[in-house]
Amino acid sequence: MNKIPAFTAIFSLAGMNATTVLAQSQDSAGTTAERRAPIIDDAEFDRTIPAIEENIDAAMGSVDDWEAEQQRLERETLRDDAEAGLSVLPALQDEDTNELIADAPVDDPEIDDPLTPIDSFDVEPFDESQYTEADESGQTAELRYDYRIEGLDSLGESGEAPVRPVRADDIRSLFKELSALEDADGKAVNGAMVSARMQEDQQLLVDIMTGQGFFDAVVNGTVELPETDGERLAVVLQVEPGRRYNLGTLKFDADNPVPADLIARNFAPATGEPIVAERILAAEANIAVVLPQQGYPFAETGQRDILLDPEAGTGDYTLPVDIGPRSSYGEIITTGTTAFDADHIAVLSRFDKGELYDSRMVDDLRQALVATGLFSIVSVKPTASGETGPDGTEYATINVEQMAGPPRTLAGSAGYGTGQGFRLEGSWTHRNLFPPEGALIASAVAGTQEQGASLTFRRSNAGRRDRTAELGISALHSDFDAYEAFTGRLAGRISYDSTPIWQKRLSYSYGFEILGTNEQDFNFNTGERDRRTFYVAALPGQVTFDTTDSLLDPTRGFRLSAKLSPEASLGSGTQIYGRGLLEGTAYYPVDDGIVIAGRARVGSIAGADRELIAPSRRYYAGGGGSVRGFGYQELGPKDIENRPIGGRSLVEAAAEVRYRFGDYGIVGFVDAGQVYTSSTPGFDNLRYGVGIGGRFYTNFGPLRVDVATPINRQPGESRVSVYISIGQAF
Repeated sequence: MNKIPAFTAIFSLAGMNATTVLAQSQDSAGTTAERRAPIIDDAEFDRTIPAIEENIDAAMGSVDDWEAEQQRLERETLRDDAEAGLSVLPALQDEDTNELIADAPVDDPEIDDPLTPIDSFDVEPFDESQYTEADESGQTAELRYDYRIEGLDSLGESGEAPVRPVRADDIRSLFKELSALEDADGKAVNGAMVSARMQEDQQLLVDIMTGQGFFDAVVNGTVELPETDGERLAVVLQVEPGRRYNLGTLKFDADNPVPADLIARNFAPATGEPIVAERILAAEANIAVVLPQQGYPFAETGQRDILLDPEAGTGDYTLPVDIGPRSSYGEIITTGTTAFDADHIAVLSRFDKGELYDSRMVDDLRQALVATGLFSIVSVKPTASGETGPDGTEYATINVEQMAGPPRTLAGSAGYGTGQGFRLEGSWTHRNLFPPEGALIASAVAGTQEQGASLTFRRSNAGRRDRTAELGISALHSDFDAYEAFTGRLAGRISYDSTPIWQKRLSYSYGFEILGTNEQDFNFNTGERDRRTFYVAALPGQVTFDTTDSLLDPTRGFRLSAKLSPEASLGSGTQIYGRGLLEGTAYYPVDDGIVIAGRARVGSIAGADRELIAPSRRYYAGGGGSVRGFGYQELGPKDIENRPIGGRSLVEAAAEVRYRFGDYGIVGFVDAGQVYTSSTPGFDNLRYGVGIGGRFYTNFGPLRVDVATPINRQPGESRVSVYISIGQAF
């Protein structure tokens, strides 16, 4: 608990008490009865003092001489007392004739009586070990106690201030979280331990009360011993809250910021409200954050001062603030083991030289540098340049310190889907083989129904942040119920992507694709499966509009995506056609942890008959990313062997209710869809699947396991389909 410093006067009463005691002694002396005769008169005292030698330079006598003289004087005194008839003290009872001090007289006859047997005393001994220290038996004693806080019920609960009035339950709740007495569950080894905890919690209560503005609060602690066996000790913390102080005047010692009220308007506490430490500290932290966002990168807050007025019950607040020079972005310089130069850092930045400094853009640059994956350590800090810009602000140099990390990465993923089987994919990436951010990626896929390899060159942040240029070549063998294909592919793409750091409303991609594929397809004329080779050239493009709150796990908003791919196909004559797909998803939070999600997808291929289009370029439906409850590509028209043959249009829809609790979640869903032979979807004969899924939420997205079954199952369709993957279904 941070405490707000306050002025406290402590008066010492030591001198006053001392003076009072002395006065009482003098008064007592004035009323004393008549003095008694002295035991030794002055004359006798003077005789015992050796005479001062006239010759002060004469040699001093020895100790033995002095002791002999003292014994002589003692004998003379005893002789004189005997001659005078005085009682002789029993000084020589031990028969020591040389002792200087006589033995004590024995005048009490009871001294000679025998001692009373201890059994005759009816006294029960008090065993204080249970409250102090453990006995020596080797077993640790356990002392039990309870505690209570008294005096808080007097706290007022009225007031018009924006700060919620403090309540006794609030104080007790915070105390319970931090208390040493509470943390020990009412158990202690001995009373000293209980006392130590009590003293610690006394100070804790004072700190809590001070943090709520009760600067005069006093806490006294007492321990009540149990009256009967079996009862617990009771620790009582008695609180005297005193008055609650309110904020008086607010003052900020700072040079003139621009605008003039920049500091004051970002300090939430106001005059007249209670002095609550949490609000004060939060307001100061807000100033430290806002000033660098408004052109003051070197601003610093000093030590606050609150001057309490006990009579008025107010505290005048003063905060020194060194705002530093008002600044704009200057040059970007980089040091250390660099992955790329300052020019590429400027590509990643979302600010230009001369713009007013905003720390949020500097933080964004730092995140973008980290996202490249090329650094083990990277820092971005402003420094004063001393150079003034045209607008009167001072340029702040942006210093980027780099420590390049290992550029190579090995990655792998696995998944399973009914009808699609197991799929394992691995990749090797050198993320900066061609600086800046020119990556080479070698990947391979091995599955029950897919095997292949690819090599891709990718340049990230190519001339613009989040713009990616890719060029790749691949070879793939696919063996599904719908078709078997051996495909070689060369493709290039330029995309402007959303990222978790900077999720964009509008993103796009465009590129080219050239492929040759040898595929097996069912020939309705011969009733057999034939192999044909297709050569396809395509110009795919996509645009997405996104208002959701997350790329990986959205809970609100919607997305609209449109894909268009003009294509030319050679194989059964020249075919020119276009493939289009429109998809929309929406997310609506019903309550905490409950989200309703929906998806709709419509696709069409126009310009060529189905049998003249390569089977791998047709539309299919069914599977984990399509219509759950059915196998991969299972829906739609089928041949005489009941195997899917694909179509020229499709319709899909899905609805989910997602419930998340902590890192886990449950999903109930209904999916629907169908594939049609015509280029225009008919929206009829829809097939439905229902199911339930589990989610485990990680920092890179949810792990998904869905189990679904088809409604009105047809021959050859599975009763239950299982889908395992990473990420939501949509």
